[in-house]
Amino acid sequence: MTYSTLMVHLDGAQPNAAVLDVTATLAKQYDARVIGIAACEPVQLGVADGYMDGQFAVLERDIVNDELAHAKVEFHAHAGLRSHVLEWRSIPTLENVAHTIATQARCADLLITGVGPVPGDLSTHADTGDLILRAGRPVLVVPHANVTGDFRNVVIAWTDTRECRRAVTDALPILHGADRVTLVEASNDPVGAREGIEDLAGWLDRHGIGADHIVSRMKGSGSQTLAAIATEIEADLVVAGAYGHSRIREWAFGGVTRDLLLHERRCTLLSH
Repeated sequence: MTYSTLMVHLDGAQPNAAVLDVTATLAKQYDARVIGIAACEPVQLGVADGYMDGQFAVLERDIVNDELAHAKVEFHAHAGLRSHVLEWRSIPTLENVAHTIATQARCADLLITGVGPVPGDLSTHADTGDLILRAGRPVLVVPHANVTGDFRNVVIAWTDTRECRRAVTDALPILHGADRVTLVEASNDPVGAREGIEDLAGWLDRHGIGADHIVSRMKGSGSQTLAAIATEIEADLVVAGAYGHSRIREWAFGGVTRDLLLHERRCTLLSH
């Protein structure tokens, strides 16, 4: 298994250096082609003296075009991507940005995105939780800080759910390239959890992937326990399942929350 096509989602209103750096590293590692994409909803401008409705529409359109053009320039200017670029897609949209990006992800094996804006500021960047739930593709979430895309130390945040099983399968190309893979489950019943995690370790072994496994009793929430273990073993990537309702616009997928996802030095790969 490999990733032959990557799609990277850029924010037209914010710098995208970290997400582009990670994309370039993965494109080189998998000899993948890269599709860059940005989508933007019209900015809702306040009423001002001297502007008629038509003038507002023109101004909104110009702002959208400027932000999309900025993202396009940043994408094509990244030196690490130049030999891997497949195409660029700029999409002015009246629809939810997450829906727009998720629909376009049909042509990629992996969707790469930044953490995203604060809630309510969603005209140029998809709500990341909403995007994960809509995409139908694994989504790699890159924090704002400089991080590596060379994932050598990977933690699988295991829960015995459909979404998590999907995430581990989607991450197989990365797991094959890692130096260390650790399966971690936080449970109130460590003895009962061990059977499932040992089955997963055996499945990975048959794919040629050796994995350590840790079953830890919960300390606080499950996500807090998982995040603490990932930090302790200095993971540079966490693989997890994302589960929730498509209309929940927040980072809350059962046991996977901001405690796990918003680490400033660690990427997260999620599948739904």
